[in-house]
Amino acid sequence: MNFARKKIAVILGTRTEAIKLAPVIQELQNASRYVTLCLITTVTQHEMLDDVLSAFSLQPDYDLKVMSMRQSLSLLAQNILEKLDYVLAMENPDLVIVLGNSAATFDASLAAFHRKIPVAHVESGVRSYEKMNRFPEETYKRLISQIADLHFTTTPLASRALRKEGIAKSGIVCTGSTVIDALHRTVRPGYEFISHHVSDVVLQKKRIVLVAISRRKNLREPIMIICSALKELSVRHKNVNFVFPVHVHPTVRDTVLGMLNEIPNIVLMEPLKYPDFVNLIASSYAVITDSGGLQEEATALGKPVLLLRDVTEHSETAENGRVKLVGMDVKNIVIAAHTLLRDKKMFRGLSKAFNLYGDGKASERIGHSLLRYFGFAKKKAEEFSPNGK
Repeated sequence: MNFARKKIAVILGTRTEAIKLAPVIQELQNASRYVTLCLITTVTQHEMLDDVLSAFSLQPDYDLKVMSMRQSLSLLAQNILEKLDYVLAMENPDLVIVLGNSAATFDASLAAFHRKIPVAHVESGVRSYEKMNRFPEETYKRLISQIADLHFTTTPLASRALRKEGIAKSGIVCTGSTVIDALHRTVRPGYEFISHHVSDVVLQKKRIVLVAISRRKNLREPIMIICSALKELSVRHKNVNFVFPVHVHPTVRDTVLGMLNEIPNIVLMEPLKYPDFVNLIASSYAVITDSGGLQEEATALGKPVLLLRDVTEHSETAENGRVKLVGMDVKNIVIAAHTLLRDKKMFRGLSKAFNLYGDGKASERIGHSLLRYFGFAKKKAEEFSPNGK
């Protein structure tokens, strides 16, 4: 059979995007008979990204290096559009793949649109319907949906959201979340931690509550609220280790170290490499976080989540009782965590592993769908359905 291989450019700008796109890249590498890949990154904080690329044996073809300190969103957009346009003109891909809702993701989608290059959007259709509460991500992901030609959703709810917005059904495939694929490839029994600090904590055999803070809006006053709640919880539950990999942002580090550094059962540590982090989730009793994506990973691993938000774009987790929304209030955080640590019935209700977001085959479905888009496959991929329903 004679056919021309298609070129696909995969563009990522954050650690989370690298984690979630790595399985897709690996899947497409296995289809090298049909496609060639061009991996483009936009970060400069390589310490936040290199461990993920290394864990999945990935090497970027281009690093645009568009990020700088205190850079406005407008200047970021200008830099990405200018530098990425040059690369796209030179490489001339047949398709661009982006993921999620970051500024870099939207800018990359717009750059591809300007070059009339089709866009495939992974993790499409996730909505909170609160324009300013999830600023600017909520608006970015809606705009990306208007640009994209292919929409790969994590859940049927996300697919329905796209249909309500007028996206053609033919362009939507429910694949499940690729982060579950990454989990399946990384979490394993008997895992030996790279960090001796983590290994020492796990070997203590105490219950571990993992604390993970990542949202931009929580880097000032909210981090003081979180620290105050953790300080109170550490007194009430001296037999529990609260493990807190501290964000690299200077404001966060100064506040956390100033308030929590001398408390024996609050274990502060540097940000963890991806394999250590997800295996630590698997070793934990529960998770306290403000992260949207971590809800998917913890749910899949059967770990209760106390979410430091009033609303979540992953509404399925709250509706199915796997995540408890506690907001950003010291009293609410303390009560919820205290109850979870004491109430075995509540723990059992929140700790059942549940494949709300994937079965480990999302990247396979995406790869097949892309081959079908290019005419290399005829049959449509069987879509993901939570718990096989």
